[in-house]
This record gives sequence, structure tokens and C-alpha cells, in this order.
Amino acid sequence: MLTCLRVSNLAIIDELEVELGPGLNVVTGETGAGKSILVTALQLVLGGKGRPEIVRTGAKSAEIEALFEVGDDPAVRARLEAAELEAGNELIIRRVVQASGRTRAYVNGRMATAKQLSVLAAGLADISSQHEHHTLADPRTHLEYLDAYARLMGERAKIAKAHAGLADAQRELEELEQRYRERADREDLLRFQVREIDELAPEAGEDDALNEERERLRHATRLATAAGGAEDAVYAADGSITETLSRVAGEVREAAEIDGALGPLADRLDEAVAQLEDVGRELGAYARDVQLDPERLGEVEDRLAALHRLQRKYGGSVEAILAHRAEAAEELESFDRHDELFAEAQAKREAALKTARQVARALSAKRKKASKALGEKISDELVSLGMGGARVVVDLAPLAGKGGLEVDGAHLSATGIDRAEFLIAPNKGEKARPLAKIASGGELSRAMLAIKRVLAGLGRTGTYVFDEVDTGVGGAVAEVIGRKLGDVAGHHQVICITHLAQIAVYGDTHFQVSKKIVGERTKSEITRLSDAERLEEIARMVGGVTITDRTRAAAAELLDQARRG
Repeated sequence: MLTCLRVSNLAIIDELEVELGPGLNVVTGETGAGKSILVTALQLVLGGKGRPEIVRTGAKSAEIEALFEVGDDPAVRARLEAAELEAGNELIIRRVVQASGRTRAYVNGRMATAKQLSVLAAGLADISSQHEHHTLADPRTHLEYLDAYARLMGERAKIAKAHAGLADAQRELEELEQRYRERADREDLLRFQVREIDELAPEAGEDDALNEERERLRHATRLATAAGGAEDAVYAADGSITETLSRVAGEVREAAEIDGALGPLADRLDEAVAQLEDVGRELGAYARDVQLDPERLGEVEDRLAALHRLQRKYGGSVEAILAHRAEAAEELESFDRHDELFAEAQAKREAALKTARQVARALSAKRKKASKALGEKISDELVSLGMGGARVVVDLAPLAGKGGLEVDGAHLSATGIDRAEFLIAPNKGEKARPLAKIASGGELSRAMLAIKRVLAGLGRTGTYVFDEVDTGVGGAVAEVIGRKLGDVAGHHQVICITHLAQIAVYGDTHFQVSKKIVGERTKSEITRLSDAERLEEIARMVGGVTITDRTRAAAAELLDQARRG
């Protein structure tokens, strides 16, 4: 819902801000006061093209800012999140048009291109005026409205699921076919890789063990010298640590005969001697085991070099080499089972196609039945709107598309095998044509109103804007239009720019646009009317420039009838 629109330096608008309410917002005023400039402003914030001539004379730029409440619109929130924009309950769009014609757009404070703005703002407002921003004039939205009218959203979910299953089965089959075409070269490569790894036969952790052994072999002399020298110092040589410590332990033991308190200390010295003797013997054994072995060193280095070559090819570690070998062996096994796997994939695809075909055909049959009823219902609405010769046809045809999945010669998508388009013949005897090709702005607006009246409460929520809906009508038809706008406003926020009192009286909120000359400049203003001010405005619309008690009474009666209605 559009809650606030602020405009500055746009055409004859100097500066204005309008806070809109829910339900039906009507905008009235004298011809040329600037009512339709509000539509231009809204088109700009929705991604419309900016033109230098719309900038107020003497200003450097025009600026439009719109605040939308989007808390209940998951589609808009999803687009904001996809664009990495903060997706709260409000969306602020600002559009700046420079006098040179260049434009800038901002969405929630972040700069956006015009294309990005159009995508993010899609569905926020639907303007029935000059063939711009008509969601219902876009055939891509018509199937969704038809399905919503016929209560087919459950079936749409089924076809989406069936399509996804068929697409997965088709992709699996195509991957198997591709692998089979590449089989010869791929199989030779995989067998070479398995053989290369098996010939070296690496073991997990082997490279760490080999690195340790290489270091010992490289420094054998140093290690033997260090261990042998330590053995002499600790145990083997005259005057060794253990010899000295044994003598000290004996002296403490003799002293313990005099004072028993030294006995435990003598025991601990004996234990230390025993431990040092063990260390000394182990050092000696180590020194005698260390050997200079250039041949073994060469073998270790060759083995490490071979492992490093495989690591560079298959992932940087012995574990990665072994994992690659397992994957290659599994793929080779799948080649051996290709015929079996291919048959399974074909059967899976046929089953998925059968399911998708059944669901798509059933959905298409329901759509065909509903399309006729929807066309007739919209045509009836047009009759009540003063277009008695008009006729709407919901054209349902097979979905065209190149390649991909097909059912009964039609392209299968996630929404089925159909395309829908609302066609209209404004006058009896004319050929039904797409909505977007209707020449008359008034006819287009009334056609949009008829469609939205029938589809009220269905499809996407958003703001509906009607300009020119009252062109060429009056009296009873205008009253009907007002009532129907009120009906639509029960489900959507509606903004209607009108010249007719019979329509304006149905508004929940009433705004008046006026212009005045300030100095040498014309300035447009917009005012939210109180009940008393509204009565005066309706009286002006009924009686013209001179407002009398009679026109006020007529205005009061119209307002009273609208309230009762």
C-alpha cells in the first residue's frame, strides 16, 4: 500500500506531500490543476522513463519519493532480499530527474539502476492511464489471475512439483548420455589414474613417517655422536654421572645408620642412579643402531618425490590421492553398469513424464472451463460500466517454447502447458485484441476496472490507480463505476482521479488538487478534505463555479446515497 507520496519541482508542482489511506482515495480538482501529474510521479518511482521537460522551469531537478507498506507482500520482500536490501515492512523509493534528462533512483537508501527499480517495484502499483505499469495488460500475469479465479492454486503447486521431478529425471538422463559419449576418453583417463595410484600404493600418513626417517638418515653422524657422548657422560666413562652419584648414595646410606631420617633420601638417590643407568644404556643402544645409509636415504627421497607428484595431481595430500582413487574406481564401475543405469534413468523419466502429463492435462482442462466463465463475467461487468457492446475473451492456448520439455506438442513449464491472455473487443462486431492495444484511455481504464472488480481479492495485493476511468460517461454509469471502485477498494488500496461527483462520493479519503499563481509562477497544491470541505468540493463538481444551497443539497444527497450504498 502506498502511504505517502512527496513531490518537488515536477511540472507545475513546487512542493507537495500527500498521505494516502487504505480503501478508495479520490483525487478531484479543476482541469489543468495537476491531478494527472500525481500519476506521472508514481510512474517515475515505479521505474518509468524520466524526461527533462517534466522538471519545473528554473529547477535543477525534480524529485519524487514514495513510501510503501510491503509487510504482507512476500513477492516484494523476496525481491528485496535477493537484491540484498533490508526487507522490513516499509519500502522507500526515491527518483531524481535532472533538468538534463539524467535520472537517479534509490531503493531504501541504496542507489539502483532504472532496470533494477522496475524489477523491485513490480506489483507495487497498477496504473490504468496511459498504457504504463498495467499488470493486467501484461499477458505474463493473466494465467495467474485465471488460476486464482478458478481456485487452481493447489493444482499449480502439483504441476510445479511434477515439472521439477521431470526436469531432474531429464537432467539425470542427459548427464548419463553425455558421459556415455565421452566414455572412451574418460575411461582411459580414469584407468590410467587408478593404475598410477595403485602402482605407488600410498598409505595414509606415510609421507609424515618418511619425512621423519629422511631427517634421521640425513643427520645420522650427528645423532650417533650426540647419543654416544651422552652415554659416556651419564654411564659408560670413568667419573660418569652415575659413578659419582653411586658414591654419594653410598655415603648417605652409611650416614643413615646413624640417623634413620636419611634412609628415604638414600633410597631416592639409589632410584636416580638406576634411572640414569637405564637412560645411559638406551643412549648407547641408539648410538650403535644409527647407521650411515646413503642407499636408504635415496630410496626415501625417491618415494617422497613420487608421493609429491601424485599430491600435485590429485589434491595435495595422501588422503586426497586415496579419495580420488576411490571416486575414479566408482565412476569406472558406473561405466560397466551404464546400460543398467541408463535403463533406470529412462524408466524414471518416463514415469515422471507420465505424471507431469496427467497433471498438466487435468489442469489445462479446468483452465479451459474457467476461462469461458471468467470472460463472460468480465463482459457482464463491462455492460454495467457503459460498454454494452464490449466483449472479453480469455484466450487459452498451448504454451510455445523452443526445446525443453513438451507435453502434447506444448512446452511444459512449472505452470503447465498453457498460456492465457485477456482479449477485448470494445465494440460489437470488432475482433478481440490484447488489452495493451486498446486505443482509448477511458475504455482501457473501464476494462481494467471490470477485470479488477471480478478478480478483487485474487492475485497480488498492491495499489490500483485509475485515471480517465470516467472519460465519456456520466449519470447512472458514473454511479456504477463509483460503486465498483468501492468494491475493489475493499481488497486493494485504490487511487482514482475523477471529474465526476457520482464517483468521488464513494471515496474513503478525498483530496483536492488546485493551482494558484504566486508571483510570476503557477503552483499546484493538494489538500486532504474535511467532511465540510468535501461537501463544498462535491457541490462544485455538481454545480460548477457558483455553489448554491441547491447544489450543496444535491452534493449532500449524493454523499448520503454513497454511504448507504
